[in-house]
Amino acid sequence: MTYGYIRVSTDKQTVDNQRFEIERFCSENNLKIEEWIEETISGNKTPDKRLLGSLLEEVRPGDLIICSELSRLGRSLFMIMSILNQLMLNDVRIWTIKDNYRLGDNIQSKVLAFAFGLSAEIERDLISQRTKEALARKRAEGKILGRPCGRKSKVVKLSGCEQDIKLLLARHFSKSAIGRIYGVNRMTVDSFLKERMHIK
Repeated sequence: MTYGYIRVSTDKQTVDNQRFEIERFCSENNLKIEEWIEETISGNKTPDKRLLGSLLEEVRPGDLIICSELSRLGRSLFMIMSILNQLMLNDVRIWTIKDNYRLGDNIQSKVLAFAFGLSAEIERDLISQRTKEALARKRAEGKILGRPCGRKSKVVKLSGCEQDIKLLLARHFSKSAIGRIYGVNRMTVDSFLKERMHIK
């Protein structure tokens, strides 16, 4: 299955240029797009909040995704790396036109997959270290991190870590893995996502 993926950030932008680039590329390389995915949404949104998330779940080994450039996948480097890593681990190819990337079942892609995975590990460690340092600083300032007995505090251990947690979720870390990073159990993460971040 060959997919064409197009994303623009605002209604003022048009998908026509990207579609034209992809169609011309396919014509030159004897390819045919069997399904188009087009969306108007910011690249800062995590894949699960975009049509891209559905595409990532739909694709199967051997499938091919064609897009105009890697920046269409997301705004942050780590988000793009996470998506590419997920695709390559699932043996899904992704080709870009402007960047001229051909990521698939070859040595270059396997090296990149290793690099992406290593970057994810380093990023997780950095997030964990920043969290530990922030907690240590709060303790040094005499702030009570737990909640008083019999009363549910409005501030919990994960408060202030929303952006890092969103990033981990975008990287497809499980709730259990996130819990291990922050030293809490899975249920605490689940409750925090539902009550504070409105994520199920």
